Amino acid sequence: MKVGVPTEIKQDEYRVALTPAGVRELTDHDHEVLIQAGAGEGSSISDADYERQGARIAPDAKSIFAEAEMVLGVKEPQPGEVTLLRSGQTLFTYLHLAPDPELTQGLCDSGAIGVAYETVEDQRGRLPLLAPMSEVAGKIATQAGAFFLEKPLGGRGILLGGVPGVAAANVMVIGGGAVGFNAASIAIGMEADVFILDTSIDRLRELDMAFGGRCSTVYSSTLAVEELLPRMDLVIGAVLVHGAKAPYVVRRDQLKLMQKSAVMVDVAIDQGGCFETSHPTTHADPTFEVEGITHYCVANMPGAVPITSTYALTNATLPYVLALADSGVAEAARRDPGLALGVNVAGGKVTHRAVAEAVGSDHVPVNEMLEEVST
Repeated sequence: MKVGVPTEIKQDEYRVALTPAGVRELTDHDHEVLIQAGAGEGSSISDADYERQGARIAPDAKSIFAEAEMVLGVKEPQPGEVTLLRSGQTLFTYLHLAPDPELTQGLCDSGAIGVAYETVEDQRGRLPLLAPMSEVAGKIATQAGAFFLEKPLGGRGILLGGVPGVAAANVMVIGGGAVGFNAASIAIGMEADVFILDTSIDRLRELDMAFGGRCSTVYSSTLAVEELLPRMDLVIGAVLVHGAKAPYVVRRDQLKLMQKSAVMVDVAIDQGGCFETSHPTTHADPTFEVEGITHYCVANMPGAVPITSTYALTNATLPYVLALADSGVAEAARRDPGLALGVNVAGGKVTHRAVAEAVGSDHVPVNEMLEEVST
């Protein structure tokens, strides 16, 4: 199979979808790998690094999309890239379609098979391709929150960990998954007073044990959030529903409960955001203010640390890339039901139920569509 890797063109995106180690594995499996010139530069990987492992360097994205049977990406395809996709071609990347009906329709119109990293599941129902970026984003969320709490950046002017004789900042993390765990871990390490909320009592028990009682675990409810908001200096939204649009956990009218110049970081922004007042921002212009509250809603937080993020992501995706290249989507999905859940679009139809519900589209079972596409 011909596997292509274009340069990421989303603003402030420096990651790349394949490392030289991935090229080596694919070429050892007798696949041909095409890398767009300069695709790895943001992650300190040169064209020569790729060529030494057997890749062919292509001059531009058009060449990649024209030749490749499977295109690997990091972020969702941008409008100019969607037009380059063709029927039957496989696109394997983060798609985050639930909040984006326009992109969903564009992928359907292309006839390509869209396999989303964020909805692939393992045998235990976990999200193995979302996890590494959730870990990075969770850690960045606390770092960014601490930074924007500084007075020159518009924050309250409070140090997360305080000092002897002066209380530490209060941090609320809503959602106890991979993002929430890592956000809380950094906040605890910075000696903040941390409250982590989740709707799973079992998960709260696990978090309490993992952190050795160094944070307060709270069952997440509207009232619990409202009671905590007036005390919080930093609120991190870390909720996730597999494949679906994120639910709102803080509404606009609740911002009035908060201290002026507090900071909110919405890590769920890729899935539409979990604060009602959120909208996507960029690393170049990361924040905005609503009701006196600073909002940080960068849609590709891990892109700020591409060396870490690229290697963490590709370590996780490579086994699936090899499975898709070796067997094709239909057979790979038949062998691995968790990979089948990653197929969001195929043959012009939406094949993931949560995505279909979010964008108001009909849902067609993935196995049915893949069988049709492969015949």
